[in-house]
Amino acid sequence: MERFVVALPDLFVHRMRELLGPEAEDFFEALRRPRSRGLRVNTLRTRPDALARRSPFSLAPVPWAPEGFLYHHPDRPGLHPWYDAGVYYIQEPAAMAAAVLLAPQPGEWVLDLAAAPGGKSSHLAARMENRGLLVANEPHPRRCRVLAQNLERLGVTNALITQEQPEALLRFAGLFDRVLLDAPCTGESMFRKDPSVTEAWSLRRITRNAERGQHILSVAADFVRPGGRLLYATCTFAPEENEQVIARFLRERRDFHLVPAELPGSSPGRPEWADGNEELSRCCRLWPHRTPADGHFYALLERAEDARPQGAGRGQTGPRIGRSLKTSRLPDRAAAAIRRQLPEISLPALWEQRGDTWIALPEDLPRLGSLDGVRIMAKGVAWGAVRGATFLPAHSLAMSLPFEESPRAITWPANTPEVVEWLKGRSLPAPPGAEPGWVRVGVDGFPLGWGKISAGQLKNHYPKGLRRDLSTDRELDDPEDGGANGQSGSL
Repeated sequence: MERFVVALPDLFVHRMRELLGPEAEDFFEALRRPRSRGLRVNTLRTRPDALARRSPFSLAPVPWAPEGFLYHHPDRPGLHPWYDAGVYYIQEPAAMAAAVLLAPQPGEWVLDLAAAPGGKSSHLAARMENRGLLVANEPHPRRCRVLAQNLERLGVTNALITQEQPEALLRFAGLFDRVLLDAPCTGESMFRKDPSVTEAWSLRRITRNAERGQHILSVAADFVRPGGRLLYATCTFAPEENEQVIARFLRERRDFHLVPAELPGSSPGRPEWADGNEELSRCCRLWPHRTPADGHFYALLERAEDARPQGAGRGQTGPRIGRSLKTSRLPDRAAAAIRRQLPEISLPALWEQRGDTWIALPEDLPRLGSLDGVRIMAKGVAWGAVRGATFLPAHSLAMSLPFEESPRAITWPANTPEVVEWLKGRSLPAPPGAEPGWVRVGVDGFPLGWGKISAGQLKNHYPKGLRRDLSTDRELDDPEDGGANGQSGSL
């Protein structure tokens, strides 16, 4: 078996020996083995069983996530065109448990407070079936752009992407059915993935992140409606950042209680590592020596039904919500221009106009209230620009519409050179007899973007920032860095 040498800090080793006792050697042995690698099927594109039947990779199911699969080298799903088509997301198996435990339902309002790079947010949207409202917040500008790109690639249509510190969103307190807090942490479960995390580890960092997590958790709680749920998540083993944070929160917020969080292979929280409150055993730990995961901690909290809302409440008016968001009616000329290109597509009801570009908004977004003063990265889906009688479709529209609904489409098998050339940004010869105009381009029936047929050429309109050479690109590693958000200072 391939083995890895992980230079663990001496103090970390001592701490884990004291915490785990006889189990410690199994834990350290797990850290010497290759880390688990996973991909999560995007159910907005296809069913997990359908992908498993067609997959060119060797896959094994993730025990706690029906959408999740384990893969192993030499398979390289990050260099397969299905990745670019948003068919799946490369994600560490433990991170897939967040949406499973929070269990959002179609039509609900969900808030992800530290959403980049988008793995957990896109999983929430898929579980919501793109219905309801997903507010995906990321304070760091660069990470927020990555979040927006990933949600676009995966076909998420019900998201409002904000770039704020949590406190700046408190005008929306008391409105959300589900809230996810991927808290800042020392990221001890990432030691096998990133040596810099090991080098940065210290007791001082544990203490600082525990304090930050405690503060952000107190803010996150105010967004939850009475009867709603809040999931606190970290990717670290330190009790100071896990059980001890939850123990203090339960002492301070009597309107919340822990809901049992159980997953196949998981271990309960450890009350003895905090204040002894037996309720902490309802927390969930995923250990690398017990599960095919790097490690995570989850605490699922529910707010009492009779709790007093912090805000005005959904659907009501009040100083925290303010006036309604302005929306635009799609003019007849714009609707006609779009229908000429997409005659079989039903047009959404709510729109925002930005110059000559029309953006379809999530149906529940106006009920959220005024967004004045909130930094918005994206909302809904940009359909494209209408210039006179001409419609110039946007890339986000190509990625959000079901491919089979396109009246004009070209799709190639994944193993053909046309796909490789297309992702490089190269134009190709048009199919014989093809009529001029816009066509959707895809791989194996999944969307890649738009092309335009003109003068016998299929002109490439794949965005320049997304183009890559599958034969030379570096394999994508798991971009889902969980609670290590704290490492990059995003909260």
